[in-house]
Amino acid sequence: MTRTAIRLATLNARYSHASLALRYLLANLGSLRDQAAIREFTIHDRPSAVAETLLSDAPAIIGLGVYIWNLRETTQVVALLRTVAPEVRIVVGGPELSHDSEHERIVELADVLITGEADLAFARVCTELLAGAAVPKVVRAAKPDLAQVVLPYELYSDEDLAHRLIYVEASRGCPYTCEFCLSSVDNGVRTFPQQAFLDALARLWARGCRTYKFVDRTFNLSPRSAGAILEFFLARIAQDAPLPFLHFEMVPDRLPDSLKTLIARFPAGVVQFEVGIQSFTPEVGELVSRRMDRGRTEANLRWLAAESGVHVHADLIIGLPGETMASLGDSFDCLWYLQPHEIQVGILKLLKGTPIGRHRDAFAMRFNPEPPYDLLACSAFDFATMQRLKRFARYFEMFANRERFCDALDRLMAMQRSPFAAFLAFSDWLWATVAREHALALPRQYELLADYLMTIGGLPRSAVVALLSGDFLRHQSPKYLPEFLRAHPAAGV
Repeated sequence: MTRTAIRLATLNARYSHASLALRYLLANLGSLRDQAAIREFTIHDRPSAVAETLLSDAPAIIGLGVYIWNLRETTQVVALLRTVAPEVRIVVGGPELSHDSEHERIVELADVLITGEADLAFARVCTELLAGAAVPKVVRAAKPDLAQVVLPYELYSDEDLAHRLIYVEASRGCPYTCEFCLSSVDNGVRTFPQQAFLDALARLWARGCRTYKFVDRTFNLSPRSAGAILEFFLARIAQDAPLPFLHFEMVPDRLPDSLKTLIARFPAGVVQFEVGIQSFTPEVGELVSRRMDRGRTEANLRWLAAESGVHVHADLIIGLPGETMASLGDSFDCLWYLQPHEIQVGILKLLKGTPIGRHRDAFAMRFNPEPPYDLLACSAFDFATMQRLKRFARYFEMFANRERFCDALDRLMAMQRSPFAAFLAFSDWLWATVAREHALALPRQYELLADYLMTIGGLPRSAVVALLSGDFLRHQSPKYLPEFLRAHPAAGV
């Protein structure tokens, strides 16, 4: 064929995200690979423009990856495609459609839905569609033997390597059964052949790739496998510059000495660990099948803070069954004192296929029927309280996780015995003062924090200016210092 018979596409959350899933599908198309091409968009692109681009070379098949963040926009695209090009066969799949999706409008509009891991199944479906054969509306893909899956990393372009996050994976699945996580429905962990994976990483490195985001749910589950990957990068860091950035999702209570020895050798800022705490409350962990040794977790986080240059990103979830305001505050306070670089405060979501919904009646849980399916209310947190806590999460991301206000934030957190209570009070004050959670320019953030520390915290203006100007000048040039800080002698400029 002279035209592209198969067009693979998705709508990413932003341009910097490059779809690993599409590249798997293309890499495993076999004899159809030369007749296929990838086209990536973002959720901010107009659906009509996306549809026009997808139809530009008259493909016979369009395959679309569907996720929680792009369901609405992708449905609009498919509706347009079905209207203006009814002859094109539309195949959809992805995590958002692999469970409880029979009544989704996008499924009704599409010709075929592939559920599960479609690495190998997509090629079979395309072969049958191009041959004019009848294909079932729903194709349930069996989990592939990962040794038979062609690795897709060569399909990252030079543009991708230079400007986008490069996603890689050494394994799939998770051995844990946390009820809020889609990985809980997997049966164990499967690994890619290690040498083939390391060889693929070596080729990426040789092409200049220096940003690697591992999507493994439990990177450090196997110390031997994790150690081999860490040693791979350590060997190359010793030879080359600039330094890479490596992101891993880790099990917080599994960090043996063999891995600590390797981790301690990395320069500061090269490695980022995403650590899923979610809650330190034992009763909550029991309810949602979240197994974690709290003592080991705390010890490992202390070690990472004191003995390594790892950037630690820790997760908490608001609204888990059995959680209360008091226990949520205790978990937050414990994590705050363990000093991770970021605390990602998220809201519980009822992801399709997860068993967390079994607690709805017992805890009066009410979830948003639209993506992202977030918790709206429950017995411990009514709707108004959940709105308040969502603002807390948003403001904490803005003022704390971007590490702009380190000294000033420490002072704010000391205004009450509980850091959680202290920041919740600041969050309430912000909402009462500005009545918005977004679009606060950086100078305005400095002004608001200064106002709070003076009017509510009772600090003298000179002390507040010294705190905030010190925070600012730690990261930025004096020439950009906000005017109200520049005008005071304590700013030193």
